[in-house]
Amino acid sequence: MIAINSMPDHLHLFFGFRPNQSLSDLMRIIKGESSEWINKEKLNSSTFRWQEGYGAFSYSRSQIKAVCTYIENQEEHHRKKTFLEEYKHILEQFEVDFDERYIFKPLE
Repeated sequence: MIAINSMPDHLHLFFGFRPNQSLSDLMRIIKGESSEWINKEKLNSSTFRWQEGYGAFSYSRSQIKAVCTYIENQEEHHRKKTFLEEYKHILEQFEVDFDERYIFKPLE
């Protein structure tokens, strides 16, 4: 783990990753074990569930400091731009085609 920070509607994890590892397996474990722990510890007033899916982006070693700073400053950053606005912007920056029907949903 290099950096981690959470907001009410999303979580940033920045970690080193080997090419022979499976990102989908890692995310299944993270989401499954964290939701089990959150519910066991009763940290939420109702049953906690992650939304389906996740966004994953890769960065080079030379970008580590910038990405860490970005993650650490999430609260300030989201005063200017919502998570959904940010996420769509990142998808566009990375030239990822997406369908609006499958983008994260706002908190209810």
